[in-house]
Amino acid sequence: MAYSDIVSGRVSEDVLAEVRRRGSVVIRNVIPRSTALEWKERAKEYIAANKERVKAFPPDSPAVYELYWTPSQAEARAHPNTLETQRFLQRLWHSSDPDTQLSTAYPLTYADRLRIRLPGDAKFTLGPHMDGGSLERWEDPEYSRVYTKILEGRWEEYDPWDAKHRVKAKMDLYNGAGACSMLRFFQGWLSMSDTGPGEGTLHVCPMLIHSTAYTILRPFFDVQTSLPAMDATFPGSVPGACQEYNPVTHPHLELETTMVSVPRVEPGDYVAWHCDLLHSVDREHRGTGDSSVLYIPATPLCNMNVEYLVKQRQAALSLSPPWDFPGAGGHGEKDFQGTVDWSSLNPEGLQAMGLGTKPWEIKVGMSEGEKQAIEFGNKMCFGQS
Repeated sequence: MAYSDIVSGRVSEDVLAEVRRRGSVVIRNVIPRSTALEWKERAKEYIAANKERVKAFPPDSPAVYELYWTPSQAEARAHPNTLETQRFLQRLWHSSDPDTQLSTAYPLTYADRLRIRLPGDAKFTLGPHMDGGSLERWEDPEYSRVYTKILEGRWEEYDPWDAKHRVKAKMDLYNGAGACSMLRFFQGWLSMSDTGPGEGTLHVCPMLIHSTAYTILRPFFDVQTSLPAMDATFPGSVPGACQEYNPVTHPHLELETTMVSVPRVEPGDYVAWHCDLLHSVDREHRGTGDSSVLYIPATPLCNMNVEYLVKQRQAALSLSPPWDFPGAGGHGEKDFQGTVDWSSLNPEGLQAMGLGTKPWEIKVGMSEGEKQAIEFGNKMCFGQS
């Protein structure tokens, strides 16, 4: 899919149906190639200028940098094309209850890290997993209601794009490390490199409804394994961690063949995947160039996300790590060279951060629930009553 088709309204219903079916999409040329490459070079300069204090993992083969407030990241999140892409993705969702306090019209910014993975790296690897908690999907009453159709045995009727129960679901009952406090309709990243399959990139299982149904019903499968009792009941589900998968815990998914690499991407392309989609990362980077991305998800305006945004805003202004990340509230990038100048961002980019003076606008035709979500956001972020 091309970004130009999004802004011109030329994305066909067939393409939209395929995105909903697969749960993932590559959007080409969201950002000009030269701009994305410039962001990478400036991020590298920022890392070099502050190398004694920059943290990254894995420690002996740095790939993911614990940085949140580089000018490159702030500019990428605030870029009009990024915001328009997020808006397009969010509108793939809906709520079966018009009173749901949710607006897909306004993207909010979730500050995350950046990755610069070098050729030959085999240390930064993530096996098949699903973010958004693990046991919470069964244990939290509101979260489990997301999957009512599946639990009733009518999995074919399950709608993974209905946000009715997700906006109040508790995705982290165990204060898990790396848990996300915002509802991400899509996880996503913006490429800053030419990267193809096998070159340190993403894998997904593009069978959204089927893989979700199997995950939720897996405790009812009688599979003979040598797993411990807890794992045998909820395999791959560990309190405080994401939902994990492997051929032993989830044999029917046939992960060796159903996990597929995303296509080759170029600087400025955006890759997005549904919050319930299984995904992993190449075990080894066998390419010749870096595999570099800015992590930028699509997070809609709802009460849960606004509440996090207020805390994240405090972190942004003090250049501390955000609430969800190691060292939250600490010194962070406070004394780093070359940190972001918030006054340089556009009004819409600041608005998405809960900064600036531009409130979200209530428009004709919005549901009562959407109006209430916007009113709550404006009260919390811009002091409007």
